[in-house]
Amino acid sequence: MKRISAPLTVLLMSVFAVGMTSSTFLPAFSLESAFGQTETLAQDGNNTNDNTLGNNNTVSYSYNIYNNSNSQESQIILHNSSVNYYENNTNGYLVYPEVANNTQQQLPAVIMIHEWWGLNEYIKNQADILAKEGYVVLAVDLYQGEVATTSDRSRELSSSVRNNPASAIDNLKSAVNYVKSLEIVDDGKVASLGWCFGGDWSLQLAVNSSSENPLAATIVYYGRPVTDNASISSIDWPILGIFGDQDQAISVESVKQFASALNASSVTNEIYLYEGVGHAFANPSGDNYAPKETADAWQKTIGFLGKYL
Repeated sequence: MKRISAPLTVLLMSVFAVGMTSSTFLPAFSLESAFGQTETLAQDGNNTNDNTLGNNNTVSYSYNIYNNSNSQESQIILHNSSVNYYENNTNGYLVYPEVANNTQQQLPAVIMIHEWWGLNEYIKNQADILAKEGYVVLAVDLYQGEVATTSDRSRELSSSVRNNPASAIDNLKSAVNYVKSLEIVDDGKVASLGWCFGGDWSLQLAVNSSSENPLAATIVYYGRPVTDNASISSIDWPILGIFGDQDQAISVESVKQFASALNASSVTNEIYLYEGVGHAFANPSGDNYAPKETADAWQKTIGFLGKYL
């Protein structure tokens, strides 16, 4: 891995990742080959900003196991259920390996936050994949049970949530409290993870959580960066950020500013910027899907969770 010391300078290779840690005050960018997969939502047409993945309103889903052929993992039995974790009968999808019911072992937990389509089968499948890695996963619902099937409706629902941020944060904090109350969960090991719209809220949960009820880690897949030092300084746990340099909604400059703010506040972080991929590159059903980059990003995600949870 090659590290260059010049702050806020990015060298692009055919496939690369930009990494930053809190060991330096200003971001130091590291280059490494990135071999991975991506998960994106399927639509025809060209990509636009505002989390839009295409101009065609028809959405279809496909599922990706990140090229994991581990036969032992495939035999893992999962327990899943719909649980009421928030007011107004807001239900989430809770899933965890059945072994948690058969031993006294407490597991780490992850709050999973959906894309702008809502808590659909794709997100539930992602929760299953992560649960097989040994996590209790609660996939939350910010849309009160609705799942969008058109870009227009997704935009309406996501805008409604963004226009009422206090309610969304309350929803997510309730999810954290819910999993921490479970006997099978180690309440000191709870992280959040979100893609696109969900990446926004994974980061917003971090900047709005208190030291009395902290998270253990935050993961953001191409969510809108927070660059305000005052907000970032409230975070007291590691951050993993996954971005693409062709994202029309999130500029490379904003990612660099995000990294700089994290480092300035001594927030441990790993920020990766993949060359040649756009928004929502990690959803296998979309036009932006980049298989190699997604698999690499997923391995970084699993490694990050394993390290800090």
